[in-house]
Amino acid sequence: MASTSRQGNALEDDGTSNLHETSPKDGISRQDLIALVDMGSNGIRFSISDLSPPTARVIPTIYQDRLGISLYDVQYKEGEKIPIPQEIIDQVCAALVRFKNICKDFSVPHKNIRIIATEATRTAMNSGEYRGTIESCTGLEVEMLSKEKEGEIGAMGVASSFSGLKGVVMDLGGGSIQLSWLDQEVGATRGGPIRSVSLPYGAAAVKRHMDEAQASGPTAFQDLREKIKGDFGQAAASLAIPSHVTINPEQSDGLKLYLSGGGFRGWGYMIMASHEIDPYPIPTINGFEVSRSQFLRNNQEIPRNSENIFQVSSRRVSQMPAITFLVGTLIDAISEVSSVYFAQGGVREGLLFSQLSPEIRSQHPLVAATRPFAPISIDALLSLLKHGIPSKMTDDSISLPAKSVDSQEHIPTFLTSQHFLYSLVHLINYHASHPKDIRPAAALRSTTTGLLGGAHGLAHIDRALLALALCERWGGEISPSDEAFYQSLQRLTGPQRAWWAKYCGILAQGVGDAYPAGAVRTERLRLTSMMGSEGDELFVQVRIQLIGTDELGTGWVKDLQKLGKKKGAVEGYRVKVRVVVDDSAV
Repeated sequence: MASTSRQGNALEDDGTSNLHETSPKDGISRQDLIALVDMGSNGIRFSISDLSPPTARVIPTIYQDRLGISLYDVQYKEGEKIPIPQEIIDQVCAALVRFKNICKDFSVPHKNIRIIATEATRTAMNSGEYRGTIESCTGLEVEMLSKEKEGEIGAMGVASSFSGLKGVVMDLGGGSIQLSWLDQEVGATRGGPIRSVSLPYGAAAVKRHMDEAQASGPTAFQDLREKIKGDFGQAAASLAIPSHVTINPEQSDGLKLYLSGGGFRGWGYMIMASHEIDPYPIPTINGFEVSRSQFLRNNQEIPRNSENIFQVSSRRVSQMPAITFLVGTLIDAISEVSSVYFAQGGVREGLLFSQLSPEIRSQHPLVAATRPFAPISIDALLSLLKHGIPSKMTDDSISLPAKSVDSQEHIPTFLTSQHFLYSLVHLINYHASHPKDIRPAAALRSTTTGLLGGAHGLAHIDRALLALALCERWGGEISPSDEAFYQSLQRLTGPQRAWWAKYCGILAQGVGDAYPAGAVRTERLRLTSMMGSEGDELFVQVRIQLIGTDELGTGWVKDLQKLGKKKGAVEGYRVKVRVVVDDSAV
């Protein structure tokens, strides 16, 4: 064992003596690369993440792998608990040595490599021997998380998955489930330390309990249900959930449930496969949201073709009866739930997110993900675009033969929260290098499987809205193969939000064409706008001033007008658009 340890130290010396502070190729600081091994109950995950600015908030992953060994399952043989077998320990050690070599390839500093162990390792009969062997063969300490710490870190992982959240967080592993109450607004956790409870009801553990109960008869099965329900209820009560969020579960502002862990994610993909939007347009599970009624409706039965559902492995299929049982019992115990959100983040993401400063954690993930592509004159371009969107302030220079209205009553909130507009301007000219005929399609797909496909922490609604706007920024002309995808994004966002996202995209087309390099050296375009009504019909009036040129393309002006006509309506929703160019109606 001593010689193996020396070999580990030799690897350490080899991996750090020739480190460059930055890579001459990509400029990434090697000190910002963090390698993590998450030894969970259902599998062992390996990753290398880049926490360098400006994208640290979305925890970019530059390498990841997974060893499909369930440390929970291997500790049971014929229903009896046994030590982790030696052949399993050997496989884990071999995988860790390989990962350490990969870390050297990426020039990850030795001090930035961490091995984290959770429930299955913590409760193993030979836990000390298992961890000692790993430390001997790798030269790395195995960090054991307590039940409480695992819950706190898991909750932080879920927090990293959203721009803000307030609700009950549940992280489902193989051997245990962690429950936490989290109140966070754009990265800043309120209400003191995270309160967390751990229960021994992971997916694999519940499956084993169910098998034992079924063998004992129906009474034992009902007893199991009541015990888990009671434990969930007690755990939820201990979290001290504020009473004002548990009043009415049928209201959108009721108690929100945030689910993470492989078992819950598999359940989320099950719901996605039977979603009313078919096929559902966004393939990643993080940011997927369903109402209480949708969640319960999908808990009635397991789809017959479960083994063919995207991202649901055969092992997850075998656990689905247990997860279905768990979900039903959970909702019975915490009846105030109004909506459910699925998260990708867990222990790994929580550890990384915890390393970030409060300032970085407070960044909106959509803005952070797009910031590297921001044009030089971001503030000027953003200001110009915002002037094309009606606000409460009426522009007296626009004379209307009708009354003006408070646009805030008619414009969706995503336009006033800033992150959408910032991200749109960040990417306003990104697709200019693409061939003209594929720019709209490439922009449309950029938020799901393209440029932002791997960005962590983005809500599905944010991905859909930005995709629609970027597509329109490049004219919105797409092939039949992309049309169904476009329509499904509109259904996901809803008619009003979809229409306004397209409106902003067309404005961005004019702004981007006026400043193709993203640099505002001289003023070429000026926009002013207001909202009014004539009878029962709403309209937006936009004044466009071309300064120093009359050669700026007017295709986007016609697109604005078309959007306000009946053919431009989204499921019947539209706002009429009146355009004035240099005081002359177009």
